[in-house]
Amino acid sequence: MEHRDGTRVRAAGSSPSGTVAHDRDWAGDVRSAARCAGALFGLLLGVDGAAGSLTWGRAALWLLLALLLLLVLFPVRVSAGPGWLASRRLLGTRRVRTDLLTAVRPLDGVARRLVLRDTLGNRVELDPAVLVRNPELWYRLNEGARASEAAGTLRCGTADLRLLARRVDRETAREVFRVSGLE
Repeated sequence: MEHRDGTRVRAAGSSPSGTVAHDRDWAGDVRSAARCAGALFGLLLGVDGAAGSLTWGRAALWLLLALLLLLVLFPVRVSAGPGWLASRRLLGTRRVRTDLLTAVRPLDGVARRLVLRDTLGNRVELDPAVLVRNPELWYRLNEGARASEAAGTLRCGTADLRLLARRVDRETAREVFRVSGLE
């Protein structure tokens, strides 16, 4: 279907090839980050105004602080298609070929991360919870990782992928039971 200006209309959530998966919770995470930054800005303005020391310079400083918080909290947008996985941040996109993976390593720390590397030297770092919440993203990653393993390029991280697969399967089954009322 086309508009009068010649642009094509696609069904909501579809892509030209129909095979690209996106993080479904990204928009909600952006709204949450914006609400936190707005709440901090409002709180700082309110406290400063109640103390009687609010000036334009201080308001600009509070706005800058709220914007910095927004930048820190702004979520990464993860998408995946046949043979690739991409992580888009504010300043750029990193893409890895999942069918050419060489290593999958979990990073433990304050925030758990999964680091994917491919034979082309590309590197993507993402939160494994994104894969657990979005089974279609996991499916794309797992499909490519199996191809890499079969080709012999994936030498490090197959055990970690199996653990993640069990976690995704467990959470997906739990969600199916919850939705169907069998829980």
